[in-house]
Amino acid sequence: MRILSPAFSHNTMIPKKYTCQGRDISPPLEITEIPAGAVTLVLIHDDPDAPGVTWDHWILYNISPVGSIKEDFIPGVQGRNSWGRNDYGGPCPPSGTHRYFFKVYALDVQLNLPEGATKKQVENAMDGHILGKTELIGLYRKS
Repeated sequence: MRILSPAFSHNTMIPKKYTCQGRDISPPLEITEIPAGAVTLVLIHDDPDAPGVTWDHWILYNISPVGSIKEDFIPGVQGRNSWGRNDYGGPCPPSGTHRYFFKVYALDVQLNLPEGATKKQVENAMDGHILGKTELIGLYRKS
């Protein structure tokens, strides 16, 4: 599997539009080489550079195994992010440049989870069902 974004390249700066300093909307993503047999996709967008914890920005599951996720679009069920909301929260580092991971997993099942599941609940439910994984890293530093 491969993931890319028309808005930014791997290990480059995420445009301000997709952050807390801009419109705070999700960026467009393109997913290719989805494994045969994939029933759903999971997207986990997080920041491992947040002080003391990995900050969860967007948890999305039961996405149809399609090749693209449009900008500012919710193609699946949203889980609970670190702000305690079931939505996308863009990059907003308190200081310095942070890495923002967009991890996509292809699963052989649909997850039996309600809206608002935590990243840990999603990861536990995915266990044993992952057919493929890919990730895109974007960077952001407040101006």
